[in-house]
Amino acid sequence: MTVMDNPVLGRTIGDHGVIGNLETAALVARDGAIDYCCWPALDSPTIFAALLDPAQGGAFTITPALDDARTSQSYIPDSNVLVTGWMSEAGSVEVTDLMPHPQACRDDADQGTRCIIRRVTATRGPVTLAVRCRPMFDYARETPVASAVADGRGVLFTGHDIALRLIASVSLTPGEGEATAEVTLAAGETAWFVLDDPAAPVPEDGDIEALLAGTVTAWRGWTGRSTYHGRWREAVTRSALALKLLTSARHGSIAAAATFGLPEATGAGRNWDYRATWIRDASFTVYAFMRLGYVEEAERFRGWVADRVEHADAEHPIRIMYAIDGSEAADEQELAHLAGYAGSQPVRIGNGAHHQTQLDIFGELLDSVYLSNKYGAAISHDGWAHVCGMVDYVLAHWREPDAGIWELRDEPRAFLHSRLMCWVALDRAIRLAQKRSLAAPLVDWSAGRDAIAREIWDHYRHPDHGYFVQTRGGKDLDAALLMMPLVRFVSATDPVWLKTLDAIGAELSDNAMIYRYRNQDGLDGGDGAFTTCTFWYIECLARAGRLDEAQIMMAKGLDYANHLGLFAEELDRRALPLGNFPQALTHLAFISAAFFLDRRLANDRAEVWQP
Repeated sequence: MTVMDNPVLGRTIGDHGVIGNLETAALVARDGAIDYCCWPALDSPTIFAALLDPAQGGAFTITPALDDARTSQSYIPDSNVLVTGWMSEAGSVEVTDLMPHPQACRDDADQGTRCIIRRVTATRGPVTLAVRCRPMFDYARETPVASAVADGRGVLFTGHDIALRLIASVSLTPGEGEATAEVTLAAGETAWFVLDDPAAPVPEDGDIEALLAGTVTAWRGWTGRSTYHGRWREAVTRSALALKLLTSARHGSIAAAATFGLPEATGAGRNWDYRATWIRDASFTVYAFMRLGYVEEAERFRGWVADRVEHADAEHPIRIMYAIDGSEAADEQELAHLAGYAGSQPVRIGNGAHHQTQLDIFGELLDSVYLSNKYGAAISHDGWAHVCGMVDYVLAHWREPDAGIWELRDEPRAFLHSRLMCWVALDRAIRLAQKRSLAAPLVDWSAGRDAIAREIWDHYRHPDHGYFVQTRGGKDLDAALLMMPLVRFVSATDPVWLKTLDAIGAELSDNAMIYRYRNQDGLDGGDGAFTTCTFWYIECLARAGRLDEAQIMMAKGLDYANHLGLFAEELDRRALPLGNFPQALTHLAFISAAFFLDRRLANDRAEVWQP
């Protein structure tokens, strides 16, 4: 029995590809079902959520009547256009899924891009397919009314606050909250289905082909701008495309993941909403984009952040996360009516962590500002004033306990990683001031930076073994310490750091899967291995000159991606995906590790210490 046949798991997280239009995204399973999609934006309520509740979540399925068929799924190269195929003795068929790229649109941007296109082609026939589109609005709390339109080729789904239309090249039959069709295609014949706004013009065959071709061209034009030509080019390109899908063309913000409610531990309550912009994750994404030559994305995000900082107050100069449009992130709510992925409840929307204090965000943000200034446009006078305000805040608060990078939901602690990133905030502000000859109290800033460094070296070491530890005076390890050489706090070959790296490998690693920590975090249920940490560890190995180890671990780390090269947030003990998907932080960590390891392998004398 496969995981696709498992009545408990149903479709697994890793069984999916993702399509999108830089406004929202949808997951497409290997069995041809779209079982997750928010509409019209990434943080809007769902229209399909069968991944979170197979019985009532809603899905859009295309099922060929082919016995014992082999299934396949792949992207059209260098694009986010997905092809799912079935091959059997009796026939073969493929479904091409896409949301049109904004540049593929001829007139009104919303009209052209805000739709899902599903083109079905029989490659060997005849093949009969059963089509069922059953959207459920408002997180599956509303069943729409379905009615026939467009001379039987369309079905209108009407809810209280939203309406959608399914239009097709074949006849559709409306039912109770759904549309169905049965289609038989001879070899070479094609049918198509478009889920769109009811006010959009009725598409014709030529429109579908033009949007498909234009979308592929647009994605290939974007990937063609990448400056990376190393050993893992295909995987790096896929990661970049996944990151780009999580960026907002409208706002310039970057979401942490496309989904909510997918559990970090099956059957437990660690189910969070990642459809928001974390300053930390987005700042790291800017670094990955700039590594690949995508300066425009970095500039747009910097503009989005500048707006957030401009409207901040002195007590809270920057929030840890925001809604995608830049407004305050939504408060946490539980959707008790949803069964949850593999029975994992409660399903949550919004995120209570947006009220937390996480001091590390200042370091990630100012590092991205520094890099944007180094490789892009110079910071404005007002922008520099806001940076100075953040530095003042860091100087006043860096000694305080906080929730940390992992957003622990128990008592605040004095985390090394938070101190480390406060050091980064001061260090990058000093560097930027010197680089751009900007007015700043450099003596005070330097004294603060050095005080943090002394605090880390004096109070965050294991009392017996001497390696760095998670909290002040503690003994526990934390994979977030892997950032220490990556942000240039410590040399990648420093003896104390190498002890730390080896300790993490011994205590937090399992078959190249790295766990964030082993100590209690105030939550029920176990925690999976964190995919991001695997690639942080690989980059640390490469920076230490341990290239053979890094290459072996890179091979294993890449094997933990799904069949399309996409990473979820975590992995279970069998290395099957857990958590929200696809996860921006993992893809950007992979890009960074691939970039540096490839550089070291090409020239073993390349600098370990990055400029």
